[in-house]
Amino acid sequence: MPSNSITLFKKYVPMLDEVYKQASATSVLDGPAEMAREGANACEIVVPDMVLQGLVGYSRNNGYTDGTVTLANTTYQCNYERGRMFTVDNMDNQETADVAFGRLAGEFIRVHVAPEIDAFRIAKYAGYTGIGTASADLATGNHVIAALRAATNAMDSGEVPMDQRYLFITPLLYGLIEDLDTNKSRAVLARFEQIIQVPQVRMYSAISLSTSGAGGYAKTSAGKNVNFLAVHKSAVLQYNKHIAPKVVTPEQNPTADAWKFGYRVNGIAEVFKNKKAGVYAHLAA
Repeated sequence: MPSNSITLFKKYVPMLDEVYKQASATSVLDGPAEMAREGANACEIVVPDMVLQGLVGYSRNNGYTDGTVTLANTTYQCNYERGRMFTVDNMDNQETADVAFGRLAGEFIRVHVAPEIDAFRIAKYAGYTGIGTASADLATGNHVIAALRAATNAMDSGEVPMDQRYLFITPLLYGLIEDLDTNKSRAVLARFEQIIQVPQVRMYSAISLSTSGAGGYAKTSAGKNVNFLAVHKSAVLQYNKHIAPKVVTPEQNPTADAWKFGYRVNGIAEVFKNKKAGVYAHLAA
């Protein structure tokens, strides 16, 4: 094992978040860390809320009527905490020219972490009670356009801004839109800031997270395929409170002559109760 292997890997660890950003479809919804602070307990996030009073009549004799500003904090519980530890024998790693351990982290995040985080978030948003919803099988491009028009109309009626309005849609349905290549389809798609194609295996309205064995997630019996999901960034609380990749060298390992790589993530995906108009889910029939 070259002596600088661990040094190179330590330089690689800060890049793991970049791997996630490239592999995760929902990372565009991540909120700024400075808008949230830690709560009294380890799994809490505190978000400030501001409530203002509206306009009232103006008196030419007495002037303005005083208004009140209420600034309060709402505490949200983190609802996603997952982890995994891998062990690679030192000799196995040497015999593969450091590939066995050197490629592990990036491959794990790309193949397992990012898809599961996407599926968890999409299921949370698409299954949230009170958001805009519709259900139908979309067989043609015109069907997809009509469904998207209904979604944008609902969000427009809810006064949801068009900037930072994101559309997550399956490649199959997006392909049906592309085949149309009409002004009608372009006009509907222009009402979103960004269109992100997400594989159907990440687009379910309900999933279960494995707690043992091979791990991962699965669609539940109550879950439906999500055709598309429209989300305004301000409507959701999406925040990774803690991401901890850990590397243990064979020299540091007290139980085996082996490299160890651990990954832990703790975060939250939630819809703000006063901004449900900013989320619209279209499900398969």
